[in-house]
Amino acid sequence: MENYLKAVLYGIVEGITEWLPVSSTGHMILLHELFPMEVSQEFWDMFLVVIQFGAILAVILLSWKTIWPVGVVRHRRRRRLALRRETFLLWGKVLTACIPAGVIGVFADDWLDAHLYNWQVVSVMLILVGVAFLIVEHRNRDMIPTTTSMESLSFRQAMIIGLFQLIAAVLPGTSRSGATIIGALLIGISRTVAAEFTFILAIPVMAGASLLKLLKHGPSFSTEELIILGTGMLVAFIVSILVIRFLMAFIKQHDFKPFGWYRVILGAVVITYFGLLAR
Repeated sequence: MENYLKAVLYGIVEGITEWLPVSSTGHMILLHELFPMEVSQEFWDMFLVVIQFGAILAVILLSWKTIWPVGVVRHRRRRRLALRRETFLLWGKVLTACIPAGVIGVFADDWLDAHLYNWQVVSVMLILVGVAFLIVEHRNRDMIPTTTSMESLSFRQAMIIGLFQLIAAVLPGTSRSGATIIGALLIGISRTVAAEFTFILAIPVMAGASLLKLLKHGPSFSTEELIILGTGMLVAFIVSILVIRFLMAFIKQHDFKPFGWYRVILGAVVITYFGLLAR
């Protein structure tokens, strides 16, 4: 029963932090340090990634009209189904941005798990990306974005965003959404478009990472362990719906500085806490 309650807690944290630019993986690693699940290391490594699929389902639900390539159009006073060119172009940009992180995920996944998923790396990256948010938002305070719609986002911009996402794929604590939003802001993309593209970009990246983990380890786990995973995913799905709606409303009136300060403060707290424990 204790592991089920912890799965609910982990699902809440995942649902909140996956979409806010504060690093979901970082928070999950830190949460595991404080409230570890009584499970095998192999299951934990899989749980840490696959729980994100619950959050992804929330994006699919909320963005369905944008990401589904078939729509209803009027033709000679009749309605009929038609393929939407703009949606195919959007997915082309998303797949372009996925290439750098996808290559790293296939060839370096196990090495990254073994060497970089720890509180030291997480705390440093929390602070560094937090400072980056503060600097970028200060730099952009008087700038007018040049890209204000998903349609005007170019393939070149998508690739640049993908390169920033690569940083998050390599260094836990960076935040996938944080890295991609910073990259987008630096090249003149509005906050709203940056967030929307980041959410959709997460679909193939996180779904692919989850599938890779399940193919590697899923069949070896017990029914109880899979129920624990399902519990975390369900909670992450519900919480993600609320958080995505909150963030899209928030950034229409505010910048990302509050998240930058939060990251800096949390990183300092983590270094202090675990530094004292290590003595």
